[in-house]
Amino acid sequence: MSIRNKIYFASDIHLGASGYRSSREREARFVRWLDSIKHDADELFLVGDVFDFWFEYKTVVPRGYIRFLGKLAELADAGVKLYLFKGNHDMWMFDYFVKELNATIVSNELILERQGKKLYLHHGDGLGPGDGKYKLLKKVFRSRLCQWLFERLHPNLGVGLANYWSGHSRLANAAGQERKLFENEWLVSFAREVLQVTHYDYFIFGHRHIPMVTELSAASKYVNLGEWMHHNSYAVMYDGVVVLKYFENIEAASQGVGAQA
Repeated sequence: MSIRNKIYFASDIHLGASGYRSSREREARFVRWLDSIKHDADELFLVGDVFDFWFEYKTVVPRGYIRFLGKLAELADAGVKLYLFKGNHDMWMFDYFVKELNATIVSNELILERQGKKLYLHHGDGLGPGDGKYKLLKKVFRSRLCQWLFERLHPNLGVGLANYWSGHSRLANAAGQERKLFENEWLVSFAREVLQVTHYDYFIFGHRHIPMVTELSAASKYVNLGEWMHHNSYAVMYDGVVVLKYFENIEAASQGVGAQA
């Protein structure tokens, strides 16, 4: 009998991005990873931008991703607790995954204690000194009025427009995703500010596509989960320690990408 004693974290899979073939390959790779953790996973946190776009109409959800959704259902049926965070690309999650997978949908930050450690989790969008334009857009897109208006569009039109916007947004932001100096990394700055008020052993984010682990103090670390378009990076927590790892990416692992700074 397997012992479920590990907690896994991943983000920014961007299913649906970069064309059908690329997305299917990425989906298959991510499903293989999910299959590899199903025997010892107690909880799985998908920390935003799992989909490049997602919107739940009352009777319609985006087509595709059937292998990924089936694997999530398998994990849920096996007793793995699932958490899905709203990212900047898939913020329009409502109750579909709650009903189908008994998943917990997280809209903003999630603060919890696991294995004797205090964790602060957030997709990372809209935090810190950067992303000024997006902070305004986030308020608009998350408003009930905006969601109600989008629901009025036929799915063929609505999903088509959203996929165009999502792809444009991702490409426009790609130039700004290069690794910053430690002092200028937005989410590191945010974590440091929070630490002045409240202690957390680990800050775990996605969004920035930069797999890295950085010491904020002698007792606190910043972890960015990276992404699955190039790095295939994720984190695992066991015995109170969070470690950044790579799946089927020997080159990144051997080069120490994401090593502690």
